[in-house]
Amino acid sequence: MARRLVLAMMMHETNTFSPLATPIGSFGRASAFSGDSAIRELAGTNTPLGGFIDLAREAGAEFSVPMAASAHPSGLVTNAAFEEMAGAIVGEVVKGCDGVFLALHGAMVTESYDDGEGELLSRIRKAAPGVPIAIGLDFHTQLTAAMVDNATVIAGYRTYPHIDMAETSRRAGRTLLRALDGEVRPRMVWGKVPIMSSTLVHTPAREPMKTLMGMANEAEDSGLVLNASVFGGFPQADIPHLGLSALIVCDGSTSEGEILLNCILDTAWERREGFLFHPEPLHDQVARAKTLAGGPIILADHGDNTASGGTQDVMSVIAEAIRQGLTDVCAGPICDPPAVAKMIAAGVGAEVSLDLGGRIDMPALDLKGEPLRLTGRVRAITDGEFLVTGPMATGSKVRMGRTAVLDTGSMQIVVSEGRSEPYDLGIFTHCGIDPKAKRYVIIKSRQHFRAGFEPIARHIVMCDGDGCCASDLALLKYENIVRPLYPFDPDMVLRRNAPEEVT
Repeated sequence: MARRLVLAMMMHETNTFSPLATPIGSFGRASAFSGDSAIRELAGTNTPLGGFIDLAREAGAEFSVPMAASAHPSGLVTNAAFEEMAGAIVGEVVKGCDGVFLALHGAMVTESYDDGEGELLSRIRKAAPGVPIAIGLDFHTQLTAAMVDNATVIAGYRTYPHIDMAETSRRAGRTLLRALDGEVRPRMVWGKVPIMSSTLVHTPAREPMKTLMGMANEAEDSGLVLNASVFGGFPQADIPHLGLSALIVCDGSTSEGEILLNCILDTAWERREGFLFHPEPLHDQVARAKTLAGGPIILADHGDNTASGGTQDVMSVIAEAIRQGLTDVCAGPICDPPAVAKMIAAGVGAEVSLDLGGRIDMPALDLKGEPLRLTGRVRAITDGEFLVTGPMATGSKVRMGRTAVLDTGSMQIVVSEGRSEPYDLGIFTHCGIDPKAKRYVIIKSRQHFRAGFEPIARHIVMCDGDGCCASDLALLKYENIVRPLYPFDPDMVLRRNAPEEVT
């Protein structure tokens, strides 16, 4: 008989400093929530649930999808949203299955739980004590004991930008299928070091994370261990679970995994200074961009990026670019539904004057929204939908809501009703703008923009714009973190516990 599997996705990276609420309605961006519609939308895509769907089909398994929910990073997930998603998943598992494949983020914070994934897994384990569970996690996971204790296999992304989302699910799923066949006996060891690593400097493509991820990849790819993952963590969360962590899935004996784990974490601690971000004045960054030859020159506004919980309506970088006289610019998307409505009402070709962006205050950082008064012509109006063709989330559909382009003469600004991380050129090309032909491209992103935009960039300038995704930790008011924690306690002495083993 074919195995019966439960496949589900419940993904959210929670920025506890973000003013944006996260109700159940926020979780519809990646799929139609469940069943056949979710399978049709995500099968064959480079997404976490897409990887699990493809693997289940390859294995000839019967499977159901009780929940396929993914939301843009934002503030706390409401209790009602969490209960609806968790309830659907647990309810399907208790019907009986041979295994559970879960696409989770690893950094969900709800109104009641600072470890949303751990709470979900604890409920599943209580309802079905013996069911094997494989989990694919985001690179920015805040790993906790509740996650590890209640899982059978865990694998994390190896890349940032995340171009291996589907493959990560397949890595976790293949190990669980081998366990179901009796080929392997997964046992996990894990640990963490108290480093608050900036997401701007912890990508595995560059040091210091490159060496750590290289150790994990080599051990897994060579067969020394079943799976090996390193998690950078997510500093925009004021919770007790912060830190850089690693997890090794071993076959039976954990001795090799413990050696590898210790090597990864000790190396991370030795290189902890490399994980710090050093801010610069925004004026200087834009001025430096003006001195660069050729184009496109990407100006990445990392303080207000959607993929870390930003409002996507802060105008500080665009305003500075205008003050310094940058021309031949495309920018966006800016999330501003009233501005979109005004441009649609005016129609393509009409001249409009409007206050753009700056509609949302960020009290956690004492930031007031500051709209920017602009005049220009409406150059395009679209439904804001396009298929991703770049290497991140390939084949999935982006839904920005109604979208319009405001052309001020020196700058073409994409304005949308919804938020969307600009990791694919389709953000611009779907509304008639060719970013490859522009001298300057202003986008709100930390690292994901590199998936689609780095290949076309002549230069990249990181811009310290305002917003709740600020990389300067001094701007964030932490109340719930566990001390000592580097860099808040720069002279701390590391006293790390022995690796924790889970059978």
